[in-house]
Amino acid sequence: MLNRREATLAIAALLAGAAGVGAQGQEAQPPRDATGRRPAERARGGAAEAFFVSPPLAKDDAEKRVLDVLAEMDRNRGRMQSVPMDDGRFLRLLAEFAGAQHVVEIGTSQGVSAIWFCLALRNTGGKLTTFEINPDRAELARANFKRAGVEELVSLVLGDAHEKVLEITESVDLLFLDADKPGYRDYLEKLFPKLRPGGLVVAHNIDPRMADPAFVKTITTDSRLDSLLVHLQAGGISVSLRKRGSS
Repeated sequence: MLNRREATLAIAALLAGAAGVGAQGQEAQPPRDATGRRPAERARGGAAEAFFVSPPLAKDDAEKRVLDVLAEMDRNRGRMQSVPMDDGRFLRLLAEFAGAQHVVEIGTSQGVSAIWFCLALRNTGGKLTTFEINPDRAELARANFKRAGVEELVSLVLGDAHEKVLEITESVDLLFLDADKPGYRDYLEKLFPKLRPGGLVVAHNIDPRMADPAFVKTITTDSRLDSLLVHLQAGGISVSLRKRGSS
């Protein structure tokens, strides 16, 4: 029987297959519909259609408050660099199913992905440490955390994460990278010693058009990791499991 974190990676594999991408970055074509077209061909402008077929449903008033804020942020994000709804739902699924106690996020932006993580962390009893280099974005994120009622779950660190991550002393269950793409490998190298065996490294915008090839090579060739590349809405997400027994 799979333990919780192994099952999390299995879920990611299932989603990867459904979304049309296989393990280690090997592309697989999604099935065609009755018109003979694939999802990416059906969507306006060539973008992938929404991966989830139903909207998220709130289990209580507190969760409804969070989801309402997220929906409003998604409608009005404009040119803000934030994860789209489907990607956020995927992040929440990973964190909650993994039972994450400490999520570290590099790249807060206006706080969308952080709030998705908080939906999971309020159920796991965990917390989020998120890093943002831009003071204006950090201020906006703090306001959004308060609107969503999740500010007590979040520690926002302002400054250059390449330096600030060295101040982390606690172990990490899930590391989420969504900042400067050439910096992904540096963040991973600095935080890997803090990542628990069985922990996850999740990287956003991992499509070949955007990703740093050196980072992709690292997560797909490092024997301490088992990685999947998943296409959802915005350029792909990689999910890497730190294998137990790896040093």
